[in-house]
Parts: sequence; structure tokens; C-alpha cells
Amino acid sequence: MVKNTISDESIEKLRDHCTEIRDLAIIDLLYSTGIRVGELVNLNIDDIDLEGRECIVYGKGDKERRVYFDAKAKVHLKEYIEGRKDENKALFVTLDAPYDRLKISGVEIRLRQLGRKLDLEKIHPHKFRRTMATRAIDKGMPIEQVQKILGHSQIDTTMQYAMVNQNNVKTSHQKYMS
Repeated sequence: MVKNTISDESIEKLRDHCTEIRDLAIIDLLYSTGIRVGELVNLNIDDIDLEGRECIVYGKGDKERRVYFDAKAKVHLKEYIEGRKDENKALFVTLDAPYDRLKISGVEIRLRQLGRKLDLEKIHPHKFRRTMATRAIDKGMPIEQVQKILGHSQIDTTMQYAMVNQNNVKTSHQKYMS
């Protein structure tokens, strides 16, 4: 069974309807890095290199890896971090005092609510991960590099994320077989 990804239009809708810069930064970071929600909530401000557009995440089994984010994520992360009024070292915190580290359930609930409000089907953090992996592969990123970004020890795991776009299959067939 092929699992769905989030369309470009839906990503833009989500971005356009964010009322909090924090939520926009979360969406952009999930979308451009493909990190797990557990990795997202464990990020600290010090893990982020805005200039290099990269961050260090601690994946399953406490494995450390470097991931990269796009220009939109950089802009929104910078704005969010600079606008923070608290001293918490966590990258993402609750919107109200005492500004605790955001929990996985907090991210899941927030994204689900935003998706429902916009009539988008089942928006959840893992869908951003699958979307990023699928897009990267569709755009020609070698599967081994996608594996490294996602922090998979087995290539088979990465292959499960790769929803093959039928148009790309046709184009590749014409390119290599015609």
C-alpha cells in the first residue's frame, strides 16, 4: 500500500494559515529536513546553525547526524528564535509561560488541528518525513543520500518511504530505454 504525501499546494496552505511563527518554523523544519517528530522536540537552540542552514539531530539509538534545511526554514527559525522571550534551551517551547519544551503530542495535535481547519487529509509529523523523502528521490537524489539524511541504518527502510512517482518512471524509461 502506497502511503500519501503532502502536496505542494497543501504545504503552502499550511504555511499561509499559520498564526504563530513557531508553527511555521516547525512546518518548514519538518518539511525540509525530514526529521522525526521526536528529533524535532529534542532539538536545542544550540543545535541549530542558521548560517550553515543545518542542525545536529540525535536519532534512534542516540545516533547523531547532520541534517540541512532550506532558506524558508532559516528565515522562520531566525524570526522565531529572535522573538522568544524565555531562557529555555529547547528550540521549540509552548506558546505560554512557563515555556516548557514542546512535546511530541503537542506538535501532533497542532498539525492535526491546522490540517482539519484547512480540510486537508490527515496532517501529522511523519507525513512531512515521507513527503521529504519522496520529493528528494523524485528529484533525483541518490537513495543512499536520502538514507543518510533520514538516519536509516537499512536502505530497505528508506525504500519504504520512496513513493515512486509514475511520471518519473515513464520519463526515466524513455531516457534510458528509448
